Amino acid sequence: MNLDIRFDFDRVNRIGLIEAIWGENKSSAQLEDVSKKVLKNNELVFITRINKKKAKNLQNIYKISKYYSDANCLIIGENLNKVVTSKKVAIVSAGTSDLGTSLEAKIALEVYGVNTEMFIDVGVAGLHRLMSQIDMINNCDIVIVCAGMEGALATVIGGLLPQPIIAVPVSVGYGVSKNGKAALKCMLSSCSPGITVMNIDNGYGAAMAALRIIRYFK
Repeated sequence: MNLDIRFDFDRVNRIGLIEAIWGENKSSAQLEDVSKKVLKNNELVFITRINKKKAKNLQNIYKISKYYSDANCLIIGENLNKVVTSKKVAIVSAGTSDLGTSLEAKIALEVYGVNTEMFIDVGVAGLHRLMSQIDMINNCDIVIVCAGMEGALATVIGGLLPQPIIAVPVSVGYGVSKNGKAALKCMLSSCSPGITVMNIDNGYGAAMAALRIIRYFK
């Protein structure tokens, strides 16, 4: 069956964000087709959740590409709709197991020219690790927090810092962690007021939430 992929080229005019391409459930042929259409329209190709095999296929076609294997993201071309801002986003991860989601957020922001700083492996199981970095995190304007297990890191940071906190539950943990559902429910039930919560593993969504804040209040 020949399915015509309809790309949202007007999105950048409406809301200032380009449309990302979900790579996980698309075939190589579909990804090749939509990439060709996007590049023809002089827009950046940003593909999330793309595995190495599909990425290599596109890289053989488009030399102006970069694959981030740890984040499963592929970029082809250059974003001409970058944001001029002095704002910086902290991306905080509880453990190295949260790195893939954290990197997805970092790459998605840097595509728009937004400065980021990563703070890795500062989970609440060793609270001293967080406290040794808290002043540097506080120097950033927005904080994205990626955490699995019970996802308590977002609540702790939300109780310490005044910045917008964007929490991302990660599908890491044993048994009742249930692939990130425990962290999601913990973050949604946070006693730290005003935390924004993304869906499980949605680093890209967290980056776009941060970008909306930056663009609207710049």
